Amino acid sequence: MKGLHWFDKFLFFLNILAALVLLFSYLLPYIPPSTFALLSVFSLGVPLLIVVNVIFLLFWLFRLRIQALLSLIVLLIGFNHVTSVYEISSGEEEMQGDNVLKVLTYNVRQFNQYGWAEDRDIPQKISEFIKEQDADVVAMQEYYNGELNIARSFPHKYIKLKDKNAEFGLAIFSKYPIIATGSLDFPTQSNNNAIYADIFKGGDTIRVINVHLQSFGIKPNLNNIEKQHTKRVFLGMGQTFVRQERQMDLVRDLIKNTDHQSIVLGDFNNTAYSYVYRELKALGLNDAYKEAGNGFGKTFEIKYLPLRIDFILPQDTMEILSFENYEIPYSDHFPITASLRIGK
Repeated sequence: MKGLHWFDKFLFFLNILAALVLLFSYLLPYIPPSTFALLSVFSLGVPLLIVVNVIFLLFWLFRLRIQALLSLIVLLIGFNHVTSVYEISSGEEEMQGDNVLKVLTYNVRQFNQYGWAEDRDIPQKISEFIKEQDADVVAMQEYYNGELNIARSFPHKYIKLKDKNAEFGLAIFSKYPIIATGSLDFPTQSNNNAIYADIFKGGDTIRVINVHLQSFGIKPNLNNIEKQHTKRVFLGMGQTFVRQERQMDLVRDLIKNTDHQSIVLGDFNNTAYSYVYRELKALGLNDAYKEAGNGFGKTFEIKYLPLRIDFILPQDTMEILSFENYEIPYSDHFPITASLRIGK
């Protein structure tokens, strides 16, 4: 650090800390939350750590300082993590045909039933958006019964409400016949769940699994952490990740026990740096964003962090032709779509 001004030395010290924490975070997807729940919470901060290290890299490069090598090396070691924040790809144009399936997933936040937004036309706007996308299959989380006007576009559907007295749950809408359905009915009195529908198109049966893994009791953003007791917040978030691990086990078993090609999509309430994401990918699933996405893959509206917690993960027997995410203000999540070639 010879030749550095005292302020530059201080910045480089911060750079060392940021680089070391990012390097450690690369291990987080391999640590089950059930063994160390609090560690899993830090996976939410990985996008911010990557951005901070990129800023340090650019700062030292601009100054023509050898210190730029620190963040450069750490970012290269975790290159797969870096591309989970920002992706540059040349996905093909969407195609039509018997062997192409376009899927859309969207956490619709119960169509604004509880007035989180001033806009009272959100159900109609979401209906119009879905019609414009012209997807073959639409999966929704936090679906509120009876609010959509898309019945003519999707003659086949499977809706699973939380219970017989509830008006919200999960939904799968399809242009093509649904020949079987099911619900995993997550335990521990969770409001979250996963459902599936076997959809027949072009001589193939595709199992579409719509997941909504355990939600946080609070939004895990910096404002909440400042306002509430930090230890209690992090402990609660850690237990959420433990529940997600158990729920993911059920989804994994469902995939293993089917002969159909599978697509897992929905709201994971977790990032691409998490244990649950890595375990599902290990089943031979690809991330549509990483294969064909462009730009930041942000799917959740939260300050300071480009969080991507909604995914489309098709089996690697399918070719990913395109991926899009849409930053529209109708929910706290953003919808995503992917076009897939499903022929074996």
